[in-house]
Amino acid sequence: MAESTTTGDFKVIGTRPIRPDGIDKVTGRAKFGADYAFPGMLHGKVLRSPHAHAIIKSIKIDKALKLPGVKAIVTSKDLPAAENKLEQSGEMTVNPMHLSMNILAHDKALYDGHAIAAVAATSPHIAEEALRLIEVEYEVLPPVMTVDAAMKPGAPILLKDLRNNEEGDKPTNVAQHYQFKRGDIAAGFKAADYVIEREFNTAMVHQGYIEPHNAVGIYNSDGQATIYCSTQGIFDVRSLSAQVLGMPVGKIKVVPAEIGGGFGGKTTIYLEPLSVLLSKKTGAPVKLVMSRSEVLRASGPTSGSKIKVKMGATRDGKLVAAEIWMAYEAGVFPGSPVAAGALCIIAPYMVENFQIDAYDVVVNRPKTAAYRAPGTTNAAFASETVIDELAEKCGIDPIDFRIKNGVKEGAPQIMGPPFKRIGFIQTCEAIKNSEHYKSKLTGKFRGRGVASGFWFNAGMQSSATVNIHTDGTASVVTGSPDIGGSRASMAMITAEVLGLPVTDVRPITADTDSIGHTDVTAGSRVTFATGMAVYEAAKDAERQLIERAAKVWEKKPDEVEFRGGMLHAKGNGVPPMSIKQLAPRFPRTGGPITGRASVNARGVGPGFATTVVDVEVDPDTAKVQVLRCTVAQDAGKAIHPSYVEGQMQGGTAQGIGWALNEEYFYDDKGTLRNSGFLDYRIPTCLDLPMIETIIVEEANPGHPLGVRGVGEVSIVPPVAAVANAIYRAVGVRMTQTPMSPPRLLKAILKHRDTQHSAAAD
Repeated sequence: MAESTTTGDFKVIGTRPIRPDGIDKVTGRAKFGADYAFPGMLHGKVLRSPHAHAIIKSIKIDKALKLPGVKAIVTSKDLPAAENKLEQSGEMTVNPMHLSMNILAHDKALYDGHAIAAVAATSPHIAEEALRLIEVEYEVLPPVMTVDAAMKPGAPILLKDLRNNEEGDKPTNVAQHYQFKRGDIAAGFKAADYVIEREFNTAMVHQGYIEPHNAVGIYNSDGQATIYCSTQGIFDVRSLSAQVLGMPVGKIKVVPAEIGGGFGGKTTIYLEPLSVLLSKKTGAPVKLVMSRSEVLRASGPTSGSKIKVKMGATRDGKLVAAEIWMAYEAGVFPGSPVAAGALCIIAPYMVENFQIDAYDVVVNRPKTAAYRAPGTTNAAFASETVIDELAEKCGIDPIDFRIKNGVKEGAPQIMGPPFKRIGFIQTCEAIKNSEHYKSKLTGKFRGRGVASGFWFNAGMQSSATVNIHTDGTASVVTGSPDIGGSRASMAMITAEVLGLPVTDVRPITADTDSIGHTDVTAGSRVTFATGMAVYEAAKDAERQLIERAAKVWEKKPDEVEFRGGMLHAKGNGVPPMSIKQLAPRFPRTGGPITGRASVNARGVGPGFATTVVDVEVDPDTAKVQVLRCTVAQDAGKAIHPSYVEGQMQGGTAQGIGWALNEEYFYDDKGTLRNSGFLDYRIPTCLDLPMIETIIVEEANPGHPLGVRGVGEVSIVPPVAAVANAIYRAVGVRMTQTPMSPPRLLKAILKHRDTQHSAAAD
């Protein structure tokens, strides 16, 4: 079901062709990172700290080096010195020192699983055995595991050089304090008839991609290095690895493998520099692949958080004030997505008076990475639960409350600039008018909850080339690894512009030496920004086709036009010519045709989604079963609707897992106790209904095809929607994730005791 407000007729865009990568994947021919093998290749393994916080007093590798088959061992002493200053890499601001310290621990181990040393051997089994022979002497320190503990006066300082913008030269665990405000919150709360104030805590969770991190590094004697890996950003891998290795960027080539999931977690580096270092020492290719335990212990989950929300509304349902305090776990190095959470937490609503204070806090956990609308699911859990409670206080339907307060074109964003054309209210109306929302939910311990979400989406840099072959077919080459159907979208955009069947366009993802700079596949930017580059490259090819046809017809280019996939001469009845007819004449009219474009994409269209969830709670065990779920999302223009629906369903499924089951569980020593998918429970098909989707198409005026990013905002509403549904099922407002059976049962029993006490009085 989709409603379109995009102008223009399309022949290819909006259809559902078979995915171009499908055959290779279902036949097993597609190469993922761990599938690469080279002659003489060695296998690497990484020794990891069993302590969450410990001084490394010594590392002895002599015994391990004597093991037959061991070819090299590297520690942090093999890394060049990195400067403690911020640098820009793609969409990320990175500190090279912290990056280097995360690749291999320097003087301290800072989280359970922190890399200490890496071994290259003739087999993975020998490398594993060598790890046991490396002797590390630790002085164990008390770990700091929560934002509360890290922010307490006198808390152990994790990074001796960390300073923030408010405490001068005083060492701190608070890396940054962001503040956003508008209006007069005191006056706003004075005008409110209802004020709700609650505190929320969310657990650290992992993206849960199926494929572990991997890398094959090859260092040549001429100083050139090649890295094969599964990544969301080949140019980021190149620049970040160059910083860690002290190599020029131009000396590193990164080749993208197929990727078995990323969701933001494969936007940085872990094994890549180690593979190159070990290859440099041994003169052979070296492959490293993480185990599942290593992925969970030592890659980048998203932040746990503590959020305090105070919001006020008038009796007729107008939001008038919001005061918000947020602290996010960054892991052990600064850079949590707390600023993004602050910018999104009340972004769907017109609130004239607000103050948001957001804190980036280091703790003895792995450095966080992006996870689908990073920082925003936590934030929406807090704000959308309070919104739901205010709607109830006002006696207004929760969807109507959102529509009444929803942002429209021209409304100011949190940072000030006004929204352009947006579709938030349309997503609310789509849910309100859906069969799901109109249906009756009957039965005990059942409830229906709704929530909305916002993600600002990204633009950034992309490059593309479109090659027209001499048989009239085309290939489109980009630098964006495909994690959500972008190859199909790029082929469709090319086919649309050139009037070709989509089966005549072959999409290719190139390595860093074969395409212009392209930023990471993240931020819901690829179909928007790389799609814009592809559109411009195809238009460039179209201009060249017109020039060639003009030569064939001995006319001026302005006497030729291209429409409907055909070249037409104006005026004198010359029969039109197809690309297939013109293509064999390329050599005699000027040579090959290659359309090129590089963009720094502006005009980003933000994304909105609204989700409704029905649940049933078992009164004895507090297990929550999701009965039905529908998500409406503004896609701007759905290039390939099946892929858009898949993104909506995938984000929603992950949000439901975050709501009900998923969490990092550390013991008192800071050791991760659920480092596998048996104990870290992601949803399976048995836990979810078929997720229904409604694509809203409110065209983005900043894109030639009306495109908005669609990959992220669907994960934002589900946690709050589930919490609101649980409240309607059992009368309990949950303020902590996951809302697992033990936690929910405790809340239900406490609620029953309170009710019994009140009845007795």
